Amino acid sequence: MSEAAHVPFTETKAPESAERLHRGALGLVDISASTMANIGPAYSFYFGGAFIFLAAGLASPLVILVAAVAIALLGNTLSQFSRAHPSTGGFITFIGKTFGGRSAVTTALVAGTGYIIAISSVLVISGGFVSIFIQYYTGTNIPWIIFSALFTAGAMFMMFRGVAVSTRLAGFFFAFEMLVLFVVSIAVLIKNGGHLSGVPFEPSKVLNGFSGLGLAFPLAIYLFIGWENSAALAEETTNPRRNVPRAVFLSIALMAFTYLVVAYATVTGFHYSITALTAPLIPFIAVAHSVAAWLAFIAYLAGLTSTLGVLIAAVNSQCRLIFNAGREGLLPRWIGRVQPVRRTPVNAIITFVGIASTITLVWALGHWIGGHGNSVDALNFFFESSTMGTILILFVYLAANVALPFYYRKYRPAEFNIYYLFKPGQADPYNWFPWVGLGLIVVSILYSIWLVSRDPGLGDRVGSIIADE
Repeated sequence: MSEAAHVPFTETKAPESAERLHRGALGLVDISASTMANIGPAYSFYFGGAFIFLAAGLASPLVILVAAVAIALLGNTLSQFSRAHPSTGGFITFIGKTFGGRSAVTTALVAGTGYIIAISSVLVISGGFVSIFIQYYTGTNIPWIIFSALFTAGAMFMMFRGVAVSTRLAGFFFAFEMLVLFVVSIAVLIKNGGHLSGVPFEPSKVLNGFSGLGLAFPLAIYLFIGWENSAALAEETTNPRRNVPRAVFLSIALMAFTYLVVAYATVTGFHYSITALTAPLIPFIAVAHSVAAWLAFIAYLAGLTSTLGVLIAAVNSQCRLIFNAGREGLLPRWIGRVQPVRRTPVNAIITFVGIASTITLVWALGHWIGGHGNSVDALNFFFESSTMGTILILFVYLAANVALPFYYRKYRPAEFNIYYLFKPGQADPYNWFPWVGLGLIVVSILYSIWLVSRDPGLGDRVGSIIADE
């Protein structure tokens, strides 16, 4: 291996631009809290959990575990990129550096559009959840758009003040929701301690088998959306090569554990009854109420703070993607300007939230013009916009995974090799494993050539026998 491979990573020089963010404003705890606030476990589980239960039934915790493994693999991709090339551009930078300018512009447009559509669901549900809360406890119906407008304006004000203060506020909201989720879950498990079982983790309990797994899996992936938050904060983070990967894995691990506990408690609280589990609009709040009314009340509060935390953390990180794209000329350059005193990407924040608000308005007008005004409610828009936004974001995830080996082959070739597997002088039996493997491959190739030459129709018979014949 070349000597260059042993040289520690050095700090990549930032773009020669006056439009620089507040370097070193955040530490590991800050970006980890921001990332988990962006995921918003209460927000995500309240509104996504019900659909996972409908799709996968009693084994929903098992589906969440599978999704956590998939997200961890994605986290490895992001961590490797961030270790080699930390950048506010996140996936846009990583894919663009690998495949060139056209891919960078395409990714900027796809990622930016996906995140903006997804954040529009958060803008709406922030007000919608408060409207549901007030109606449940007072019977008064106040339009959700009023609360959405107030919360959005407040969140933007905090973000304008600076990344540190807004990130810590989101972290405070996150801490409260985590406390409530675990308090309620533990209370439910204690109450139902007499009939705890491994049913929620039995593959045979997945509703409709692989079909149910396939339907529930993307919904479970949605629970983790936001795990990539820390990468976009790299420019403002101390030692980003070390702290961003740590934040990614720490966040994924803690969120996976939280979802497993909360999902298991919810399924257990309904006594492993699919009918009861899928009946409420928000199963977790219903199961909290079955233990004590005050638990349901604080569960509602946790949903509210979680939604506000998601709103602040998501806009904070995701607007920086389009900010960096504007700064580098992938998008209009005025998007890439910062407020000179607090070093915040004000234009990107306004653009991000403004387009998301416009999407919401167009959606509402479309429903009214189409004669479906009765379906203009926060939950309906949340499900539609979050689904559309997630689809676009998943394309970016896929492209990033494809890009990773090409990036290392192109920019860090000394680290893209299998030298250590074949390195001479290793201890027995590892020193002869590579040669045995190579021999088996050669023998397999020679045998396949001989067999197909004797039976040319062999390839046509591959897959000719199907299970349902």
